[in-house]
Amino acid sequence: VQLQASRGGLVQSGGSLRLSCAVTGRAFSTSSMAWFRLAPGKEREFVAGVSWYDGITYYADSVKGRFTISRDNAKNTVGLEMNNLKPEDTATYYCAARKPRYNAVPRRDDEYTYWGPGTLVTVSS
Repeated sequence: VQLQASRGGLVQSGGSLRLSCAVTGRAFSTSSMAWFRLAPGKEREFVAGVSWYDGITYYADSVKGRFTISRDNAKNTVGLEMNNLKPEDTATYYCAARKPRYNAVPRRDDEYTYWGPGTLVTVSS
């Protein structure tokens, strides 16, 4: 299983950006997915996740109402729509996948087996 996120970028505060993560491998449709981020001087944190079986979505409190995670099993992609971006959203964003058939979406990064290389999102004030 390989994950590759789309390129991030520089956006002004209040702006929007969409990330997409393409997943190769037949197990995507049965893998719960998540986005994490790593900001300078901070630990990697959970941003959003979506379960494979029932499609339930989960968000960190800091992004709830601004970010939307979605998955397209036909295209093997998971997206992260980010609106009303703030400077504190500046980070390297990673998509991650659990092993197949684990429906839960934990917030601990060590529960995820497969990781993309990360993409930088910078929000200017």
